[in-house]
Amino acid sequence: MECQSMADSTRIPLIYRVFFLYLEPLASLVGAYYAFYEPHDYLRWTHAPSTSTGSIPLSTTIILNQLSNQYLLFALNEALILRATSDIKVWRTLLLGLLIADLGHLYSVHPLGLEIYWNVFRWNPIDWGNVAFVYAGATMRMCFLAGLGMSKASVQRHRKRRDKR
Repeated sequence: MECQSMADSTRIPLIYRVFFLYLEPLASLVGAYYAFYEPHDYLRWTHAPSTSTGSIPLSTTIILNQLSNQYLLFALNEALILRATSDIKVWRTLLLGLLIADLGHLYSVHPLGLEIYWNVFRWNPIDWGNVAFVYAGATMRMCFLAGLGMSKASVQRHRKRRDKR
């Protein structure tokens, strides 16, 4: 296994390390918490008119528990895998997968109507997480994948490795 020096970790710009290693995993843990421990709030914020005030159906509880687990998986994948390496190829691969997931996540709220994507004045706490924060994450991923803010040397090393294949 190749040993990585402290200089290698600085190849990833600070803004990406802060966002992908700390902010986004923390935000995902908040989503996991609400889906698992505060299911009534989670459902009410998702779509109040279709949320009952009584007990949550068992099937819905199971789905929310599974969703919570997916948020946890997302947080762990990002925080642990990206923290374990400064290899641009690993970062790019994981972040591309998460960008595809972002698009699916944004599509998942389309039954709420097109207004959900732009009317910030009507957003509740879950809309800020499901839309605004996903916009931020997707934007950060696209910037990283485009090489924005990356040193020319890092981008060139990645291209050389890719071209050798």
